[in-house]
Amino acid sequence: MATATTVKKPRAKKIEPKSQPKIFTFEWKGTNRDGRKTGGELKGATVAEVKSQLKLQGVTPKVVRKKASPFFAHNPDIKPMDIAMVTRQIATMLAAGVPLVTTIEMLGRGHEKLKMRDLLGTILSEIQSGIPLSDALRPHRRYFDDLYVDLVAAGEHSGSLDAVFDRIATYREKAEQLKSKIKKAMFYPAAVVVVAVAVTTLLLLFVVPQFEDIFKGFGAELPAFTQMIIGISRWLQSSWYLFVIAITAGIWLFVRAHRNSQAVRDRVDEFVLKIPVIGNILHKAAMARFSRTLATTFAAGVPLIDGMESAAGASGNAVYRKALLKVRQEVMAGMQMNVAMRTTGLFPDMLIQMVMIGEESGSLDNMLNKVANIYEMQVDDAVDGLSSLIEPIMMVVIGTLVGGLIVGMYLPIFQMGNVVG
Repeated sequence: MATATTVKKPRAKKIEPKSQPKIFTFEWKGTNRDGRKTGGELKGATVAEVKSQLKLQGVTPKVVRKKASPFFAHNPDIKPMDIAMVTRQIATMLAAGVPLVTTIEMLGRGHEKLKMRDLLGTILSEIQSGIPLSDALRPHRRYFDDLYVDLVAAGEHSGSLDAVFDRIATYREKAEQLKSKIKKAMFYPAAVVVVAVAVTTLLLLFVVPQFEDIFKGFGAELPAFTQMIIGISRWLQSSWYLFVIAITAGIWLFVRAHRNSQAVRDRVDEFVLKIPVIGNILHKAAMARFSRTLATTFAAGVPLIDGMESAAGASGNAVYRKALLKVRQEVMAGMQMNVAMRTTGLFPDMLIQMVMIGEESGSLDNMLNKVANIYEMQVDDAVDGLSSLIEPIMMVVIGTLVGGLIVGMYLPIFQMGNVVG
């Protein structure tokens, strides 16, 4: 009987999620119970609905009007951090005893982003029609990856959906924090290169030609270094468009090859691990991701073999992905995980020992979480160290380029002074 009732509900309520994006923000003015003037903003579908809400709050509305949309208003996309926040909210509400359908409905109505309201509304419709939450999430792979869906499915089967969502929320939050640190670490070297190229280009285009005009009246042969700089400046002035086209084409080809070729991505992953300082950070980040992912899947009841496959993909680097898939094959063949990890020669002794202790004590998930915490802290410290290191490096690089150009331009003047003296 209950099943029949739930089956009938979707058709009556399916309109509701579609109408959710049409909720507007209204500005209102009125008087409270004490007769004092008050005002503010309130969300609702119609003026009548907002007035009804205000009356329930003890406010007598005088003016209720739709808030004007900004001229440059846009519909922002859903970001990974938005999914992490919604996951945390679901975990909190489920732990408080709020039913899943009510939880999704409340979050969908109250979210500030239209796309998120639409997404949650679609998921709500699927759940109300009797589809399990994991199946309702699966079509939306852009926002909920296979790991997310598999963990939710494990929570549904074990009856501990609130605990699983709590683990997923923690995992997503940690993953986004780590991703932010990695971006920060990669940003500084890129900034040094961009600034150095920009400053050098400007000097060659606008400063060197001024010196060249001065040198024309010298009537003497210029030093080789000065002639080289003037030659580069002339070429850049006459063929700057070729320079721009070459850089743009190079970037475009690299991005296209990186996106379409697994071999190119693997080569890039291997290369970045060998970069001084940056490579060390990426090594630690890969181990933190692997440890956190495997700990989350194992604690949620996902079999170790399946969890290792997810952890390999989540490591974020081809070198570690291949090594972990090899470890997975060895574990499937009956070898202990810590022994299989040692044979790769890639993982440090500390990580292997923690895994060994976890396997022997039956607390592998706890040990892996501790490992993830250690490496995340090390990544954080390394990024902070890189930030303090990159500033003098930037000054040295830019100073060398600018100083070299200045010396090259003043060499003829120094030589003239020596001749005159």
